[in-house]
Amino acid sequence: MSENLKKEKEQKMEIEKLQQEVKPVNKKVMIFDFILIIIIFVGLFFYMVKVDGIDNIVQILHQVDYKWVVAGLVCLVIHWICEAINLHRPLKKMYPNQRFTNSFKVSMLGQLFNNITPFSSGGQPMQAYELTKTKKRVSDSLSAMAMKFIITQTALVISTVIVILIEFQFFAELMQNYLWVAIVGFSLNILAIVIVILAGIKKKVITFFTTPIIKLLGKIHILKNSENAIEKLDKSIDNFRKQFLFMKSEKKMVLKMFVTAIVQSFAYYSITYMVYRAFGNTGITLWQIIPIQAFLLLIMTFIPTPGSGLGAEGGFYLLFNSVFQQGTINMSILFWRLYTFYLPIMVGALFLIPTKGGKKK
Repeated sequence: MSENLKKEKEQKMEIEKLQQEVKPVNKKVMIFDFILIIIIFVGLFFYMVKVDGIDNIVQILHQVDYKWVVAGLVCLVIHWICEAINLHRPLKKMYPNQRFTNSFKVSMLGQLFNNITPFSSGGQPMQAYELTKTKKRVSDSLSAMAMKFIITQTALVISTVIVILIEFQFFAELMQNYLWVAIVGFSLNILAIVIVILAGIKKKVITFFTTPIIKLLGKIHILKNSENAIEKLDKSIDNFRKQFLFMKSEKKMVLKMFVTAIVQSFAYYSITYMVYRAFGNTGITLWQIIPIQAFLLLIMTFIPTPGSGLGAEGGFYLLFNSVFQQGTINMSILFWRLYTFYLPIMVGALFLIPTKGGKKK
């Protein structure tokens, strides 16, 4: 009995700690983010009306091939399911009673809060908080999410690099003005994966470089307490090493997660191709769309607005304007953002509605 009380006390402390971490994403910030999202949407709509004209927009909508629109929705759902599967697998290993319905709910809440917070910063804390409601330890939840993130990023980079090599000539010609940015961006992604792997197997290599940098930031007063930061980093690396050892011991599960992440990546990239075909475009293959979309995703990670607003739309226009038929690019941007931004927010918000059992609890 005392052991159960101890566990309950630890659980309560973890929830309180996580609530403090989630606190910055308060109601005022969320309301501001929602207003900003609506302003961006309304601004995009009025821009389309001004540039294309109402008559043109109506004509384009009549000409849309809606079987490709449905295909885009299917790709989006596949992307969501794969995301949930890769969260569910490690959680199921740690907690055999974990249900997929709960994993899917947590995953969709991540979609919601990633899209309404700058740099997708709100997703993981809210997911971990939601998992505490089903008696999951915060450390275990963050471990599962870290594992999913590492495998997803690795699959994303590997699949994209392979497709770029296959379609390099097309990619180089289309991206001639941005090719160096693409090379630097993808190289940084590969470097990030290498650093993550090193953190899992060679702690001293990471601390050798990070400790002097943190101390320097403390001396120039960018960090308030450099020693505390070093201690936190040390603990984080130790926790990650445990996760890495867990991954090494579960090779079969990691392989399954990697394959699922590949499917997830291609499903997400295929959305742009479905939009491309929906507006009657032909001549460009899915494999040629993928590296351009991957580069756009890379740009979006550096935009500090909720859901990379404005930057995503502007990037899509710059990269795909020469690929889409004249007069269809603006409607294509709107459809693409509905798939990749507005629908995840709307569907994710549905999972905030408490059930009867949830209200009682």
